[in-house]
Amino acid sequence: MSVEQETFVDRYPQEAELVRRAFLVAFTALGLGALFGIIQALHRTNVLRFIPSTDYYTVLTAHGVLMVIVFTIFYLVGLYQWAITRSLDRSPTNINFTRAWLTLMTVGSALTGITILLGFVDQVGISADVLFTFYAPLQAHPLFYTGLVVFIIGTWLAGVDWFRTWLHWKQDNPDERIPLQTFMVLTSMIMWYVATIGVAVATLFFLLPWSLGFIETVNPLLTRTLFWFFGHPVVYFWLLPAYMLWYTVLPKLAGGRLFSDPLARVVFVLFVLLSTPVGIHHQYVDPGIAEGFKFIAMTNTMFLLLPSLLTAFTVVASMEHGARQRGGEGLFGWLTVLPWRDPAFTGMALAGLMFAAGGFSGMINAGMNINYLIHNTIWVPGHFHLTVGTAVALTFMAGTYWLWPQLTNRRIYSRPIGLLQVVMWFGGMALMSNSMHVAGLYGVPRRTAEPEYAGFDFNTAFGSISELNIQLAVGGTLLFVSTLLFLGNLGLSMGNPKVEGLGQSLPEPLSGASDSPRVLDNMKLWAGIALLLVALAYVLPLGAIIQNGGLFGMGGDAYPVSVLGAFDGLDAVRELLGVVR
Repeated sequence: MSVEQETFVDRYPQEAELVRRAFLVAFTALGLGALFGIIQALHRTNVLRFIPSTDYYTVLTAHGVLMVIVFTIFYLVGLYQWAITRSLDRSPTNINFTRAWLTLMTVGSALTGITILLGFVDQVGISADVLFTFYAPLQAHPLFYTGLVVFIIGTWLAGVDWFRTWLHWKQDNPDERIPLQTFMVLTSMIMWYVATIGVAVATLFFLLPWSLGFIETVNPLLTRTLFWFFGHPVVYFWLLPAYMLWYTVLPKLAGGRLFSDPLARVVFVLFVLLSTPVGIHHQYVDPGIAEGFKFIAMTNTMFLLLPSLLTAFTVVASMEHGARQRGGEGLFGWLTVLPWRDPAFTGMALAGLMFAAGGFSGMINAGMNINYLIHNTIWVPGHFHLTVGTAVALTFMAGTYWLWPQLTNRRIYSRPIGLLQVVMWFGGMALMSNSMHVAGLYGVPRRTAEPEYAGFDFNTAFGSISELNIQLAVGGTLLFVSTLLFLGNLGLSMGNPKVEGLGQSLPEPLSGASDSPRVLDNMKLWAGIALLLVALAYVLPLGAIIQNGGLFGMGGDAYPVSVLGAFDGLDAVRELLGVVR
């Protein structure tokens, strides 16, 4: 077998098996998350209701955690293990250590997932209906937080494994530049280590002891701020593996090469520096944080447009280069010769297009004045379904169509089904996200099973809320069917016979690593600057929160998620208003 025909599994069978294991967990979470997603879409729009509204929040929590934590991060660790092994052309220092961190992540995910699902069984008395954001005063069972801790430790050890592999490579290649894919893995993990400081402190020192009864109260604003310290950069942790596929695989699929290796490195460094000092922009309506700190967070957030715009330029330029190599001519004629029948290419290209739309709605979220209009409305999930729900998820599915044969020596069962699947996802998300954005402008709330209040109508400039609900239900249904097509296509691929000659190499960029300054490879420098920026953005607001509300809060009970009856709910509101007076 020639080197050109060798697949990843031919050269690294043990590592390929671990990548497949990570993908298996990711796709299991994707399937379950999609099931809970369609339940939400149909229930919320009142198209089909077969669960009580009291269980809606269990469904909502399961959908969020499975999709945006388990699916995305397990796919990421699988992709990154493939990338660092392939680009360094060496196995991990200790393959058993690699197996250990993947096992820890799996055990942690199982603990958290089972705790959430037990919320459907009232007799057990175990639940975690705290939503994806899980900050106080909502309280989950201790197993939920324990699972999160185990999962995060597993991800930290994954980073240790990858840094150790790189350092051993560096000893053998002291004068070589860090390969691009390895550079992307290492910078992503620096960002992850910085970002998870907040959620680790919140979970280990406050939420877990609180749920175990070791401490009586916590400071809700403190746990909320620590969560968003993590909650915004985690968006880029999901996004960066999609960027890796756009930068290194998409140009090959287009028939060309990456336009600029240096620009790609700059983008990943910018995310390391800018992704974490921005979380307070999720807290514009929180009264316990001074307006000045919110303004700083808004300004920092706007700087994040720069790496996104650089990516748009670099990726489109790479696609155009590929199209020109295929014979494409004219100002826009080159678009017609791109391989639109390839589900891997089309899925990634459509995901990038949808990400551009998500960037525009994200600018609305980031602005202090206009954020007040859409805060806590369904606009917000409409935005992140464009980003993590399409830019990330669709890229991962499309990338799998290219990567899976490299991991198994088996062809994808049906490329036409794959093409239908990615187009259906794009269309379904266009419908669903559009309806969410428009409804959000008219004040329709998020995170509720009953968005229509009795005796209150949402007035729209055109159409009606019923029409927007139909869009949402149809879009959600298309997304669910698309997920079934993806999982079915992948499952049937495992029945294909093994063949040789499926190996794919990645071409060198037009402008290579040697064209970029060596300072970009200084990981210690960027980690240090990132920590400094985080300290400047968070030390003062966190100090003020603790000074005003106490480290463990000022008293008050936990609020497990529940849905009160209509009259009980009114009584609760009256009591609350009485306390406020």
